[in-house]
Amino acid sequence: MTQLIAAVMAVLLPLCCLLRPPQSLAAADPSPEHFLCDGEPLLANVHIGAVDAPGIPNTARGTVPGSFIVLEWRGVSLQLPRTNNAGTPSYSDGRWWWQALDPEHPGFAQRRGAWEHYSCEASP
Repeated sequence: MTQLIAAVMAVLLPLCCLLRPPQSLAAADPSPEHFLCDGEPLLANVHIGAVDAPGIPNTARGTVPGSFIVLEWRGVSLQLPRTNNAGTPSYSDGRWWWQALDPEHPGFAQRRGAWEHYSCEASP
């Protein structure tokens, strides 16, 4: 009997890898967005994360706690976790900060003692 169960599992287990949730349930990362920040190209790529704090109800614009953004700018790649602030999602690691309250002119700043803000605008 044990050998029969092992044989059935050997056949069925690899098939589990083929199962996928319906497209309507699968969370897809949005397309990367292009900006010019202080006159230099910036690529902003939001990644939808697993809910690590389900008691926080902020799911604005489809992001949930556990989401993060990767910013590529001036030869540097910054991975910033989503903050749990209410309202429009913002991302910060304590030094760098990003928020697209106005999607055409997102807020982008760096803390160097005082905050240093960079002027950003959407780019085609």
